[in-house]
Amino acid sequence: MRPEQSLFKRLLLGFSGVILFVALCGFIYVAWEARETQRSRTASENSAHARELLMHLADVADKPGRVREAAAALEAVRAEMFRQLDYHSQVRVRVWQRGELLYNSLPELPDALPLPGTQHEGNAWVQAVERDAASGIAVERSHEVDDRWMLSYSGVSFLLRSTIFSLPLLLLPAWFIIGMGLKPLRAFAAVIENRSAQDLTPLPVSPYRELSPLVVAINHLMARLRRRIEHEHEFLSDAAHELKTPLAAIQINAHLLQNRGADAEAGARLRDGVARANHLVQQLLSLERARSDAGDDVALPLLSLETLVRDRLAAAAPLALQRGIDIDFHADAPCERPLHQESIWALVDNLIGNAIKYSPENGRIAVRLAARAQGGCTLTISDQGPGIAEGLRQRVFERFYRIPGQDESGSGLGLAIAERAAARHGAAIRLDAGPDGRGLLVSVEFA
Repeated sequence: MRPEQSLFKRLLLGFSGVILFVALCGFIYVAWEARETQRSRTASENSAHARELLMHLADVADKPGRVREAAAALEAVRAEMFRQLDYHSQVRVRVWQRGELLYNSLPELPDALPLPGTQHEGNAWVQAVERDAASGIAVERSHEVDDRWMLSYSGVSFLLRSTIFSLPLLLLPAWFIIGMGLKPLRAFAAVIENRSAQDLTPLPVSPYRELSPLVVAINHLMARLRRRIEHEHEFLSDAAHELKTPLAAIQINAHLLQNRGADAEAGARLRDGVARANHLVQQLLSLERARSDAGDDVALPLLSLETLVRDRLAAAAPLALQRGIDIDFHADAPCERPLHQESIWALVDNLIGNAIKYSPENGRIAVRLAARAQGGCTLTISDQGPGIAEGLRQRVFERFYRIPGQDESGSGLGLAIAERAAARHGAAIRLDAGPDGRGLLVSVEFA
């Protein structure tokens, strides 16, 4: 699985890359400018010093020995000055008079020194030659230029020191600016996260140009989903309604056949099959109503959960009496809450109906409505049936799922409808083993 990437880190690294690229370009420019400036200044310095030396030597031009001594004395003074300044570049001074070499400060160097722009190893030399036609004296001053110093560790660190020290100060505002720039995106994600699963209304228009294409794309997607869900709901509702009428007619005809002396067993099977089909249609309609109710934004009225449960227990009493099942109901408090009446009816009808169906004859069902200390209330229904294995207690909430080997008839929609009805009120359903490990205990916790 590909690791999750960070857009924030991506932007920060991009910003850092731009800073480093600009710093590198600046370093190249500064290095080039420093080299050219150093060469230009060295050339000017050579020319000035050569003219100065030529002026001193012009007074003793008629005595070649004095010219040599004067040149050596002047260069000795300058060498001492360079030594005190910790000056490492070499300087060579040569003096000619009418073609004769009178003085060479660095005789160990070759006559031809590498000049800038020529192929050579080592540093380049900048030269200047000044001549006095009257005395025939020519002064050549050659100065070594350290071109490679800027590419050494000390040179690079010197030129990049300001960038390296200022990088954290540049990244700190970048981190703040990028974080603030991504804040609308996080707010946009929070708006989507806080929506319910049934809310497919269009998102509000974003004031930010960069987020507008994302908002438009999500709104188009939700519009397509909304149309598809509406088509599915219409199909399910229409199919259930269309099945009700022919099933009712078949059931009436089955009763007529049975009353006219037809095969009683075949009539009973036909009537049972039609009853099961009718039950499935009613369950499908209840499931569709639970879906539709979950999307309603109308404020719910304040109703008593105790009263609603009593009403549905009274409606289920005839079926319980047929099997000799005793239903015991006890309520600690009325538990008045904003409730959707039909959803609570569907919730209680399906849970009580399952308890009656799976309880043995002459069994007992206990229904309790208790207030919780931390607020809210809990509705519990326990029966004496076979219960549900722990590994299947989550799967039974899936639509049309039935426990393998189940003899009782059913559509597999009852608990799915009950779960949706509970979710409509922010409640949660939990399945556990009944008292003493027998039967099933269903708990519905209302916040």
